[in-house]
Amino acid sequence: MIELEGVPELIDPVMVAAFEGWNDAGDAASTAVAHLDREWKGEVFAALDAEDYYDFQVNRPTVWMDAGVRKITWPTTRLSVVRVGGEKPRDLVLVRGIEPSMRWRSFCNELLGFAHELGVELVVILGALLGDTPHTRPVPISGTTSDPDLARRMDLEETKYEGPTGIVGVLQEACTHAGVPAVSLWAAVPHYVSQPPNPKATLALLNRLEDLIDVRIPLGELPEDSRAWQVGVDQLAAEDSEVAEYVQTLEEARDTAELPEASGEAIAREFERYLRRRDGAGADGGDGTSYRRERPGGRTKSPKPPKPEAGPDADSDAGTNADADTDRDDGDSSED
Repeated sequence: MIELEGVPELIDPVMVAAFEGWNDAGDAASTAVAHLDREWKGEVFAALDAEDYYDFQVNRPTVWMDAGVRKITWPTTRLSVVRVGGEKPRDLVLVRGIEPSMRWRSFCNELLGFAHELGVELVVILGALLGDTPHTRPVPISGTTSDPDLARRMDLEETKYEGPTGIVGVLQEACTHAGVPAVSLWAAVPHYVSQPPNPKATLALLNRLEDLIDVRIPLGELPEDSRAWQVGVDQLAAEDSEVAEYVQTLEEARDTAELPEASGEAIAREFERYLRRRDGAGADGGDGTSYRRERPGGRTKSPKPPKPEAGPDADSDAGTNADADTDRDDGDSSED
């Protein structure tokens, strides 16, 4: 581990982590953490030693010039802290990096060491997987945990997944064994348009994170980027009759599956979020002031979608169920 600065004193900290690679379809998860870091001007205080965890033939370093001096940036995982102000402030520890190539247990132990030292109360790991979901509907977000009590208190699914996993699943289990409350939030990305970026999936993850930790997240340009992304994919799909027909099939399957739940808690949560944003408009000047709920709980051109085939393999730690919980600003034109 390489400490870049002194470890800060934090208030009610939550650790939010995402890793590029297998668990990051459309770069949705890593982009979400990058957004938090950018909007709240995160301060990097530590980085893991790249020599310990990365195969540089898989994740190569990059060379760049700084005032005429050549420098090298090594692939690694960095930790930064963002301070969310307001009447009841809460700090976030952001973990952003690349899925390690080796020594996963040591990697997780280092992160847990930081969590313990900083007094982290909850670890939230963001992930994204490829799924049979239409781009025209709200992005399915599922929240999972290995802790039955946590699942009950936070209205999450208790994970039952069995099979190959990535660093998201390994870190969640490491947290559980260490007695650190941990949750994974998964976004389902349409497999037929999986190329990054996917601002709609990123936005949906941030909306669900906002609900989970009771902190109002400044969204910046994400809602507009999300709408532009969907318009672009709509136009590209319309140019290929096979893709358009496939998307319609996915829409029908999705709508049929969710019809019984259309008036359930998902709508109540959506309305609550709308009220929160309406009441908070102008109150924090867009600087991300904490807002806690009373109850717990230019067009972007997208690549042309390939012909639909069987969905590619993806980590399914999130299970097959998905909570279609997304902000009214997630770019879904059907909700506007």
